[in-house]
Amino acid sequence: MSHKCNQTIRCTVDQCRFHEKVENLCSLDAITVGTHEANPSMDQCTDCLSFEKC
Repeated sequence: MSHKCNQTIRCTVDQCRFHEKVENLCSLDAITVGTHEANPSMDQCTDCLSFEKC
């Protein structure tokens, strides 16, 4: 499936349906970022909630 690349959202998660594998970019116009922690203090505490497994 081919999408247009969003040059402002970089992504290296190639298991995501919206990942543009050639350029490590996202094809969505916008993403939602969330957390799985009550008090996030590191980047590892955040998640891309727009992720969809391909």
